[in-house]
Amino acid sequence: MKATDNGITAPLRAVIAKGKKTLYDGSMDYKQAGVDIEEGYRAVGRYREYTASTMNRAVLNGIGSFAGMFSLKEFFETGKGPARGPMEEPVLVSGTDGVGTKLDIAFRMKKYDTVGIDCVAMSVNDVLCHGARPLFFLDYIACGKLDAAVAADLVKGVAAGCRETGAVLIGGETAEMPGFYDEGKYDMAGFAVGIIDKKDIVDGKKIREGDALIGLASSGLHSNGFSLIRRLIPNLDEDFGGMPVGMALLEPTRLYVKPVLGLMEQVEIRGMAHITGGGFYENIPRMFGGGAGGEARLDPVIREGSWAVPPIFARIAAGIGEAGSRGAEAQRRGAELLNSDPALRKMMFNTFNMGIGFVLALAREDAKKAIEYLDGKGFPAWEIGRAARAGGKASGIRFE
Repeated sequence: MKATDNGITAPLRAVIAKGKKTLYDGSMDYKQAGVDIEEGYRAVGRYREYTASTMNRAVLNGIGSFAGMFSLKEFFETGKGPARGPMEEPVLVSGTDGVGTKLDIAFRMKKYDTVGIDCVAMSVNDVLCHGARPLFFLDYIACGKLDAAVAADLVKGVAAGCRETGAVLIGGETAEMPGFYDEGKYDMAGFAVGIIDKKDIVDGKKIREGDALIGLASSGLHSNGFSLIRRLIPNLDEDFGGMPVGMALLEPTRLYVKPVLGLMEQVEIRGMAHITGGGFYENIPRMFGGGAGGEARLDPVIREGSWAVPPIFARIAAGIGEAGSRGAEAQRRGAELLNSDPALRKMMFNTFNMGIGFVLALAREDAKKAIEYLDGKGFPAWEIGRAARAGGKASGIRFE
């Protein structure tokens, strides 16, 4: 999180001055080229407040250094380490992702403080899939012309996501690139590092035939599919249950770290999947690591109708199937299309999370306990399917 100054400095001007003749006359500098260094300094000054709210004793330096430093010794000794006690063989687990074109919705709605949560969630939820606890997070913001207030709101959301997951916002970068990004356009990405004991890694190899698949509710669309959504819903002021649909689209990605790590202390979780781009079809099969000791191939079987699909997905389905419908009528028609058009339904499940943001595989006898625990933590969950024998080569996800 630093503002880079590659401009001509006062000492350099003195060096190139030749008597009364000065080679540099101030007619062109970095600001005139489109990079406002002072605005960068203002942005970093505002970042400090938010990053400070995520810090702990394991961080050895502050914002402004060339790199962030995190002490694993302090992490374990200050009670921030895993509840299971000292690790025999600590393994670092990393993940990186971006917010994607959901940023366009944020800038059109002039609401910038939620997409930072998406940025954190996309990485820490991935790291969580292997059972890792997030340690720290770094962000990257790029724009055509920097507005310190907008950039600070973006980082405010990042800090909120870090606080909720126990991660430290340890650093990052803000890049102003005039002529490369249009003025008013921003991009945002992040990088998370977590930790787990090697013996506790969740990789799907323990999944057995008959294991239950538990789906945790999403908060909405999360951060995938927006290149399509922006074409289907051009008017962000369209009514959606009493609010502009643009605000519903900006609902940030749910952070599953705390409830899932807590559940790992209660039951054995054998596989996990974060439902992002590619929806059910691409992500749920990824959590299967062979199963049955790697000897038998297993497929996820999803039981349709075992959870309620949120209305926003019906609105999107209507945009695909009946482009002219809007508002409540679009939701009604979209729900009908999802029930009557198998091809549309498959496309939706292959693109969006459809109301399930995270999936766990665990022993069938632990399903009820897991659901009750997650519900009690404010994360609605359902038994949405099972692991079934594929018979030779796995054929992928099935619905029944």
